[in-house]
Amino acid sequence: MQKIWLAAALLFCGQKAFTQAPSRPNIIFFLVDDMGWQDTSVPFWDSVTAANRKFRTPNMERLARSGMKFTNAYATPVCTPSRVSLLSGMNAAHHRVTNWTSAFNKSTDAKDSVMQPPAWNVNGLSPDGKQERSAYATPLPQVLKDNGYYTIMCGKAHFGTYPSVGKDPLNLGFVKNIAGSAAGHPASYFGEKNFGYKPEKYVIQADMPGMQKYYGQKIFLSEALTQEAKLAMDTAQQRKQPFFLYMSHYAVHLPFQEDERFMQHYLDQGLPRPEAAYASLVEGMDRSLGQLLDYLDEHNLTDNTIVIFMSDNGGYSHPPREGGHNTQNRPLRGGKGSMYEGGIREPMLVRWNGVTAPGSVNRQYVIIEDFYPTLLEMAGVKKYKAMQRIDGLSMVRHLRDTALRNDRRTLVWNFPNNWAGGNLGEDNSFMTAVRQGKWKLIYFEKSGRLELYDLANDIREEHDLSAKYPAETKRMAKLLTTQLKQYDAQMPVYKQTGKAVPYPDVIAAKQMSLP
Repeated sequence: MQKIWLAAALLFCGQKAFTQAPSRPNIIFFLVDDMGWQDTSVPFWDSVTAANRKFRTPNMERLARSGMKFTNAYATPVCTPSRVSLLSGMNAAHHRVTNWTSAFNKSTDAKDSVMQPPAWNVNGLSPDGKQERSAYATPLPQVLKDNGYYTIMCGKAHFGTYPSVGKDPLNLGFVKNIAGSAAGHPASYFGEKNFGYKPEKYVIQADMPGMQKYYGQKIFLSEALTQEAKLAMDTAQQRKQPFFLYMSHYAVHLPFQEDERFMQHYLDQGLPRPEAAYASLVEGMDRSLGQLLDYLDEHNLTDNTIVIFMSDNGGYSHPPREGGHNTQNRPLRGGKGSMYEGGIREPMLVRWNGVTAPGSVNRQYVIIEDFYPTLLEMAGVKKYKAMQRIDGLSMVRHLRDTALRNDRRTLVWNFPNNWAGGNLGEDNSFMTAVRQGKWKLIYFEKSGRLELYDLANDIREEHDLSAKYPAETKRMAKLLTTQLKQYDAQMPVYKQTGKAVPYPDVIAAKQMSLP
C-alpha cells in the first residue's frame, strides 16, 4: 500500500512539475516618440555630457543598472517608417513607408522645386494585399497573439493613415487598444482639455480610443496612459496569458506642453520655458517607466518580464528647443529628419533577467527591424508564417554575450522624401545611407554628393573622408547600391527630366575620377 501511495505521489509531483514549467516571458516594449540619444541622464557616449546633466531620468538609470545598454542602436529619421519596421521586420527601403503618414492616399512631403519624391506607400502598414499604396506584412503582434500572448497597444500607434486598415491597431494583431490611431502626435497632453477632442469636428490628433474617461480630469497624458497600461496587464494576469505590452508614449513629441509635476525643477535650473517643458515631458515619460517597473516588482513579474526601451527617431533639434538648429543632440550631428547620427541613433536598453548582464554595455550596431525576429525568439516562437521577407536579425546572441561583434553587417537607410522643406537645410530631405563596421556613407541625392565618415574616430561626423579614401568611398557606394537594388528601393526623381537620381555607385565613379 505504501509503494502504491509513493508511486501515486511521484506521478502527481511529475504532473505538477510539468504544468509549472517556466512560462513564456512577458514583454514590455517601451517606445518614446522623438527622444534623442542625449535626452537622458543615462550617458550613451563615452562620457557624461551637458545634456545628460540637464535631464532627470532616474528610472532609465535604474533600467541601465539592471540590464544592458546599447550604444549603437538605430531607427529611421522619422516616426512611421520606424514603427512599420518594428511591426514588419522589414527595412524602410523594402517596405517603402519612407515618410510619416496622415490622411489616406495623401503624401506628407514638403514641396521642393527640384526634386519629386517617388510614389511611396503613403497609407502605411496593411495585414493583407488589398489596400493600395501600403506595405503588406504579417504584423508582429499578430504572430504573438497567435502564439497565446495578450497583446496590448498603449499610446501612439501611427502605423497607417486615416481611415486605412492600419489606423486601427486591432486590425494588426493587438487584442487591446488604448489611445492608438492614425495620430502622429497629441492635440493636447491635458486631460482637462479632453486631450484636444472636440465633438463638433474630427481631429486626427485627438483620436485616442479608450481615453474618454479621463476627459475633464486634471491628469497628464503620460500618466493616464500608464494607468491604463497597468489595468491591461491586470487583465492579462486574470486571463493567465503572457502579455506583450507595446507602451508607445506620445511624449516627447511636439507640442511641448508643460507637465507641471516636473516643471519647477527645470525652471529653477534656469532653462527657458519651452526647454523646461520639453524636459518635463522627458521626466514624465521616465516616471511612467518607473511605474511599470514598480508594477512588475509588486506583482512578482520582474524575473519573467523582458523590458526594452527605445526611441523611434532622433531628437527634434530646432526651435522651440533651446539653442540653435541641430545642436540639441551633440556630440551627434543633426536631429530628427536627418541621416546624420543625431537623426537615427537612439537610446536603447534591454533587461532580460538571467540573460542580460546587469550594468552591461553593448557596442554592436543594431536597427529597429531587428526586434521582429528578436521578440519572437524571446517568446519561444520558433515556427511562424509571415507574408513578408524579414530583413531584421535576432539580437538574442548579442544579449547573451556583449563580446560578440558582427562588423560585416550592412545597415541601410532610405529617405527619398522631403521631411520639413529647405528652410531646415539639405540634411532633412532626399537621402540614403549605409553603415558597415566603422564606416558610414551618406548620399545626398539632390546635390549628388557623397560623404564618408569613420564613426569609430569621428562620432560627430565632422570630417568627410570621401576625398581622402576614394577606394573606400567607391566600395561603400557599391555596397549601398547593391542593397538598394535588392530591396527594390525607391529613388526620388528630378522634376525637370522625370528621371530617377543615379545610384550612389554611379556618383562615386564620377566623383572619385575628378582631379
